[in-house]
Amino acid sequence: MSSAGAPTLSLPGDPPGGRRAVWTWGVGVAVYFVAIIFRTSLGVAGLDAAERFDVNASALSTFSILQLLVYAGMQIPVGLMVDRLGTKKVLTLGAILFTAGQLGFALSPSYGTALASRALLGCGDAMTFISVLRLGSRWFPARRGPLIGQVAALFGMAGNLVSTLFIARALHGFGWTTTFVGSSAAGVLVLVLMLLFLKDHPEGHEPPPAEHAGAAYVRRQIAACWREPGTRLGMWVHFTTQFPAMVFLLLWGLPFLVEDQGLSRGTAGSLLTLVVLANMSVGLVYGQIIARHHAARLPLALGTVGATALFWAATIFHPGHAPMWLLIVLCVVLGACGPASMIGFDFGRPANPPERQGTASGIVNMGGFVASMTTLFLVGVLLDATGDDYTVAFSSVFFLEALGLVQILRLRKRAAVRESEHHVISRVEAVHVPV
Repeated sequence: MSSAGAPTLSLPGDPPGGRRAVWTWGVGVAVYFVAIIFRTSLGVAGLDAAERFDVNASALSTFSILQLLVYAGMQIPVGLMVDRLGTKKVLTLGAILFTAGQLGFALSPSYGTALASRALLGCGDAMTFISVLRLGSRWFPARRGPLIGQVAALFGMAGNLVSTLFIARALHGFGWTTTFVGSSAAGVLVLVLMLLFLKDHPEGHEPPPAEHAGAAYVRRQIAACWREPGTRLGMWVHFTTQFPAMVFLLLWGLPFLVEDQGLSRGTAGSLLTLVVLANMSVGLVYGQIIARHHAARLPLALGTVGATALFWAATIFHPGHAPMWLLIVLCVVLGACGPASMIGFDFGRPANPPERQGTASGIVNMGGFVASMTTLFLVGVLLDATGDDYTVAFSSVFFLEALGLVQILRLRKRAAVRESEHHVISRVEAVHVPV
């Protein structure tokens, strides 16, 4: 990766890309696509889940909090596993776990077993995105990294679109058990595709042999990644940008729009769909901009944070019901949160060598999910404490945005200096590599 204004070079030994790379990477993306369907299915089933298990707002939020707690807690272990074992083994285990979790959620007779199923789903889901990022870095040239990451996230949001368009309708047409059992078949399908067609890397581009696993190896990997300011900056960018949309889509958007804003479930579902469509559109734009102008990373991230805070405040503090145009603008802005969070990986990636990419991505990816988990918990507690006052509950978003913004501003200069040093070293190495 280049620093601001510098041309991007293909590093020695860069994989060539091509059709085989697209196909292989596409199988991995399909696994991530299904994982997102399963992850976000609760977002459109929140009211149904509350009725099915007879729980209040705090208990309902526990579903998503536990799922994200497992997901966030697994990020660094999964990163280490990917660096150590490779993509295929980790993705295979992930697909088995998230499929079992979705099936268990469909058949759960009680709140406790449903919680355990969501935890299992979160564990499998945690193994997907980092693996897909690693797969892309093994099959495509480094200069394609920002675009490849955004396109992977785009397909993930397509999974969210399936949830908002089809899972919600299926719930009302076929009921809880049939809908969730039927969706589990998608997990079996991608598992078969992966076992048949997925390969960790192209021929001739094998990674160096991994060190023997052990506590010392784990400590070295994590410490080396954490010492890089780019890794920490990436984590805080991900932390600050991702969580408002995640909280809205994963659980609280539909209840807010229906219970607080007085919309029908159909209209609320359409607005959630708009968030997903905006995410997919903005992701392509952000990926292209960053691939061409690396200096745009931080302005895009900070601009997204500012716009999110502005329209979130305008909506929740509006007297009475917010006008439809404002809700539409809010949903479009929330759609930019996911692509902005991907910028975090574009800070972490150039800060670390290939053998640490999985661990670094795990640290970065942990940021947004810790923020999402914290906010989901705060919103649920505040709703119960205030008698469903969404203005108070949704104001918790501003606290976490402020925290993340302070950290981003604190780390940005150190990360820029360090990245420039890495770029100079890479150029020197490229010049001296024998042809």
